Amino acid sequence: MHPQNNGFLFLRAGTASPAVQYPQLEFTTVSCVLTIMKLSVVATSLLAALADARCGQPVKRDIVPVTNWGGNPSGLNLHAYVPTRLAAKPAVILALHYCGGTGPGYSQMTKYNSYADTKGFIVLYPSSPKDNNCWDVATTRSLTRDGGGDSQGLSNMVKWAITTYNADPTKVFVTGSSSGCMMSNVMAATYPDMFSAVSCYSGVAAGCLAGSPGSSPTTADPTCANGQIVKTGEQWAAQVRGMYPGYNGQYPRVQVWHGEADFFVHYKNMAEIMKQWSSIHDVSLTKNNTNTPINGYTQMIYGDGTKVVGYSARDVGHTVPVREEDDLAWFGI
Repeated sequence: MHPQNNGFLFLRAGTASPAVQYPQLEFTTVSCVLTIMKLSVVATSLLAALADARCGQPVKRDIVPVTNWGGNPSGLNLHAYVPTRLAAKPAVILALHYCGGTGPGYSQMTKYNSYADTKGFIVLYPSSPKDNNCWDVATTRSLTRDGGGDSQGLSNMVKWAITTYNADPTKVFVTGSSSGCMMSNVMAATYPDMFSAVSCYSGVAAGCLAGSPGSSPTTADPTCANGQIVKTGEQWAAQVRGMYPGYNGQYPRVQVWHGEADFFVHYKNMAEIMKQWSSIHDVSLTKNNTNTPINGYTQMIYGDGTKVVGYSARDVGHTVPVREEDDLAWFGI
């Protein structure tokens, strides 16, 4: 019988089963076995990467932490995904996590990296370490261009990516879920000249939480999340313009997703977001397309559908699952 220790099998020199002749090696600790297993996994991964390269397939990479991306007034963190096959003038997507999340976590939850491998764009995954890991969408600092809040730090991340990778400044986009969607709308309001388009999931209008004591479920005034802040489109638009006074240029195109069964960030907030951006772009609802892009979703077209579009998801709660292909189609990537 082979010697055993705590359920692990150990092989000694010269011993063998009736069917297998073992080499003259002695494994005396579990760590040796695990080391060989790890080396085998690493070798397999390297061989797979080499095979991908030889066969013309892009080699998979991991997100990497970035620490030298510029001014960081609110103490944010950044991870970036840069594919091995980067486009000559790559697009940049700023992808913002939900409350309680992190940039690396949002990277794992979404499929943007896989698309980046084939399309050659960069994905930035910031992290907010404060207020239950929610983005600051309440203070004047963050709701003002270059005001010293989260919005300024995020804009500096984008500037870093454009400079470092010779990215196309006309192909910069922002997306996010829940708190990330709220911040996406804020970024579109505070840095409209930086972003070409927005696609976000289950958030609130830019400025909805202005003046709230916090931005998280445990610190915020619940009035906004409950869908109880109702304004006219022009009132919402004025709030957007107030975040970057004197700006007369174009604002990003906006695509919004919200679940009709969302009672955490209430579905009523979708109507307020649509009023806000349709007023900014001076378009109105022209038609609804049912069961688009999938069964149970209704596509709401404003104007000719090139500036503002909404998707109302029947029986979907918080949050709407990310639809990366639709995001990329909206971004034009």
